[in-house]
Amino acid sequence: MLSMTGYGKGEYKAGGIELTVEVKSVNNRFLDLSLKCPRIFLGLEELVRGMVRESISRGHIDVFVTLSDRRVREKTLHVDLDLARAYLEAASRLKEAFPGVADDVTLSYLMRISDVVREDEEALSADEELISALTTALSCALAAHRQMRLAEGERLKCDLLSRIDEIARLRGSIALRAPHVAEEYREKLLLRIKEYLDGKVEEARILTEAAVYADKCNIDEELTRLSSHIEEFRKIAETETVGRKLDFLIQEFNRECNTICSKSNDRAITKDALAMKNEIEKVREQIQNLE
Repeated sequence: MLSMTGYGKGEYKAGGIELTVEVKSVNNRFLDLSLKCPRIFLGLEELVRGMVRESISRGHIDVFVTLSDRRVREKTLHVDLDLARAYLEAASRLKEAFPGVADDVTLSYLMRISDVVREDEEALSADEELISALTTALSCALAAHRQMRLAEGERLKCDLLSRIDEIARLRGSIALRAPHVAEEYREKLLLRIKEYLDGKVEEARILTEAAVYADKCNIDEELTRLSSHIEEFRKIAETETVGRKLDFLIQEFNRECNTICSKSNDRAITKDALAMKNEIEKVREQIQNLE
C-alpha cells in the first residue's frame, strides 16, 4: 500500500558536476507534475516526466533540480549583429529627435543589452554527462520517495484494517440482533391486540402481520454483502496501488449501511449501524491519501 504523500532526494557529485533532485508529492486525483529546473534541462522535461510516471501513478508531484557545473569548458559567445544595428539605429533616431540629450551609447552599453551577446545556444543544452547526472539523481530521489510512501502506506494500512475490524465487529453484532427483531415485534403486537380484544386473538392474523414486518426489516442481504466487502477490502489492502479500488468499495460499504439504517426499526441495530457509518467515513477520509 502506497501513500500519495512523500519526499525523496537524490544527489550526483562527480567531475565538477553537483546536481540535486528533490521530489515532493501530495494528494491529487490524477498525476499532476510540476518541474522546476535550470534552463539547460528544459529540453529534458519529457525524460523527467517519463521517469516519474514509471514510479508514481497519481498525486501532485513537484520536482526541483539544482545544478552547479564547475567543469572547465570553452565557452562560445554568439553576437547578434542585426539586433545591435537595430539598437544603434534606434539610438540615432532618438539623438536626432532630442539633440540636447547626451549620447552615451558605447560598445559596453551594447554588450549589456540582453540577447545582443549571449552564450551559444548549443552550450545551453545538456550534454551526455549532465543527462547521466540528472537521470542518476532523479532515480535516487524517486527511490527514496517511494520508500517514504511505502512506510507511510503501511501506517495507513494498519489504521484502515483496524477500522475494518471494528466494522466487522459491528456487522457481527447487528447479525446477532437481527433475528430477534421480528419475534419481539410479534410478541408486542400480540400483547397489544389482546389488550384491545380482551384476549380474543386470531393467531393466524398475528403471524401474518409479523411475517410482513419481518420481510420489511430483513437485512440478511445487506449483511451478506457487507461481509463480502470486508473480505474484499482486506484482500485489496495487500496490494500497492489501491486508492481508486478502495474508494469505490467504501462507497458500497456506505450504501449497505444506509440501507440497514433505513430498514431497521430497532434501537440497538440503529446504534451499531450509526457507529459503523462513523468508521466508514473515517476509512473514506484515509483512502484519499492512498495512491
